[in-house]
Amino acid sequence: MPQLTLRLISEQFAIHSLSKSAIIPGEVFSASIFFIAKTFDEISIVLPQRITIVSDEVELNWQALEVVGPLDFTMTGILSNISTVLANEKISIFAISTFDTDYILVKEEFINQAVKALRSNQYLVI
Repeated sequence: MPQLTLRLISEQFAIHSLSKSAIIPGEVFSASIFFIAKTFDEISIVLPQRITIVSDEVELNWQALEVVGPLDFTMTGILSNISTVLANEKISIFAISTFDTDYILVKEEFINQAVKALRSNQYLVI
């Protein structure tokens, strides 16, 4: 696999959980970046922490690393390799994939350790 570049996004993120029947708050759609996932059991929303919404649960203080893309769908092992590097350092992640790329969220308190580990494993982090 060619060397990948990861971009550290300066925003702090919150990860919200809502019931599967909840209405998605309008504030979400005005955010500069957001992610929504709905399953048979719940709705998850990730958005900048400065935007507050009412949710059933919330996890605060996440930083995001964006895999600079676009990534070709034939590429394999991207998330697996990154998550292995971070798992070896005992760093938990919250991963999000889009059509063009992947985002890896790490608790803010571990972001410097994560960046160091990725750099020492041939990732360029900008």
